Amino acid sequence: MEEVTIIVDEQMDGLRIDKALNGKVDLSRTKLQKLIAEGLVSVDDEPVKSNYKVKIGEEIIVDLPEEVEYVVKPHKMDLDIVYEDEDIIILNKVKGMIVHPTATTKELTLVEGVLYHCGKLSDVNGVLRPGVVHRIDKDTTGLIIMAKNNDAHEFLAQQLADHKMGRKYYALVHGVIGHDHGTIDAPIGRDPYDRQRMAVTDKNSKDAVTYFTVLERFENHSLIECALQTGRTHQIRVHMEYIGFPIVNDSKYVNRKQKGDGQLLHAYELTFVHPTTKKSMTVNAPLPEDFQNYLQELREEVIYYE
Repeated sequence: MEEVTIIVDEQMDGLRIDKALNGKVDLSRTKLQKLIAEGLVSVDDEPVKSNYKVKIGEEIIVDLPEEVEYVVKPHKMDLDIVYEDEDIIILNKVKGMIVHPTATTKELTLVEGVLYHCGKLSDVNGVLRPGVVHRIDKDTTGLIIMAKNNDAHEFLAQQLADHKMGRKYYALVHGVIGHDHGTIDAPIGRDPYDRQRMAVTDKNSKDAVTYFTVLERFENHSLIECALQTGRTHQIRVHMEYIGFPIVNDSKYVNRKQKGDGQLLHAYELTFVHPTTKKSMTVNAPLPEDFQNYLQELREEVIYYE
């Protein structure tokens, strides 16, 4: 699958995305609309609908499929299901598992396992992202909610867009944070020097806000709770690195020797309104064993130093 990247210029600013792309890629407008409907056109890493109006500086990525269309195939796998009903399924994702396939993904993803378990998921986000309302990174553990039908998907997606879905994380960071609470309000965009990384930047970026509370301090580390107002790619990881307290074991954003594999970042709580009952729900997931073990080692070091 070929990937085409386009930066919105002044001539494209304010146009519907299908009109903006007309002439920028060698496809008919009908074909472009089909790709948009299938979730193969994204703006700043988020799939968009055909009525989306582009803004100057945004990055549009068009995934051009080969002649044989990619199909997500159900695959049996062990799933840690926290909650499930006719409309939604909430899972506790393990470390090392990608949420959904991409143009370059060769490994199994969470979507294949959930599709096998459920039989059918929403198709609002196209063929590569069935059921996917939001994402967490490959090596981030914890809660993710997926939709079984389009009505549930659109209801949940609107909560995300309106910043009404609560998402809280535990993170272990390098350094001792002196203040008990903090707000990081810094825009995030693609790192201009490394396309695989995100960064705090004013160029081609989006607003990003993270709230944090210090839960426990150690000799050289802090355990914090993070709450998201926005949900940008790698947001907590980028924001904590930006203020000088990067997440432990984050090989992408920490330039030091790591003790384990994968960042110690865990999505432990989701709060949302159920799409059918319209009642507020809160679900939790306990810390994974490796995270707990790391904390225990730090606590024992504190006792030793005392």
